[in-house]
Amino acid sequence: MGTNRLEAFSDGVLAIIITVMVLELKIPAAADLPALLTLVPALLSYVLSFIYVGIYWNNHHHLFQVSTRVSGAILWANLHLLFWLSLLPFATGWMGENHFAALPSAAYGCVLLCAAIAYWILQKCIIASEGPDALLKVALGRDWKGKLSPVLYLLAILLSWQVRWLAQLLYAFVALLWLIPDRRIEQVLAERHLH
Repeated sequence: MGTNRLEAFSDGVLAIIITVMVLELKIPAAADLPALLTLVPALLSYVLSFIYVGIYWNNHHHLFQVSTRVSGAILWANLHLLFWLSLLPFATGWMGENHFAALPSAAYGCVLLCAAIAYWILQKCIIASEGPDALLKVALGRDWKGKLSPVLYLLAILLSWQVRWLAQLLYAFVALLWLIPDRRIEQVLAERHLH
């Protein structure tokens, strides 16, 4: 099977996730600045999660640029990733509504950690399907960002109980690491087209 149906389905799920997140935002009770300021934690949570969904959408697109076929394992790995990402609206809303309290912040980190692990599994399934000379394997190389991110998520989860603001900074830092599109796959594709 080609990748088109999987990509279209994933795009639809990610669009729904963003829609659900924005619908969770409460409208201020009054038409003044103090009423709006009470929503700042929810808005900040939404912005961070929107960026994360955008990062996953962008990198997911790149993954399937170097994939030629979809196996059953890839389908299930992709659904596994979408499952964890579908929990992002809940974790986002819970964390924002409770002003970054310890348990909701830790739960948010757990969702991010599980999504990162699911993404890694998806990469491994694609590489296994494409064979030993898989373009994705070449493109990923040592994948320092992919290895560092789960470590930082774990650290942030632990810090959620002690230094909440530092946990939030770590979540934002990981997003910043991935905000600039990963050019490794684009470079491998460009080199392949030159030859």
